[in-house]
Amino acid sequence: MSLDDLTAEVTDSYSDIGDDLTVSLDRETRNELALLETALEPEETDELVRRAIHMLFQSTVDTGKLDFQLRSAYDVTYDEYLSGMTFEEMTGADQYPSMDDERRYQF
Repeated sequence: MSLDDLTAEVTDSYSDIGDDLTVSLDRETRNELALLETALEPEETDELVRRAIHMLFQSTVDTGKLDFQLRSAYDVTYDEYLSGMTFEEMTGADQYPSMDDERRYQF
């Protein structure tokens, strides 16, 4: 897989999620959400879900888990995804032909 594959799949997922997302909650999650809603008093319960997604995303980025998953599946990192270029493209390393060790120092 590549950076282009990752970008296409993220775009597809974004479209699939849509504006309304219904999530079924188990008993434990519902209890935790109710406690958080009572304690934090957000305007809407949706706000707590948005915060939770942001926190999960940030912790996944901070711990390197996102880079690990992206490197395993797509051979790119989060930084490469954000820039739209692989490290080799950024540094120009993919522009040069590979060195021939036998002829390396011949003039």
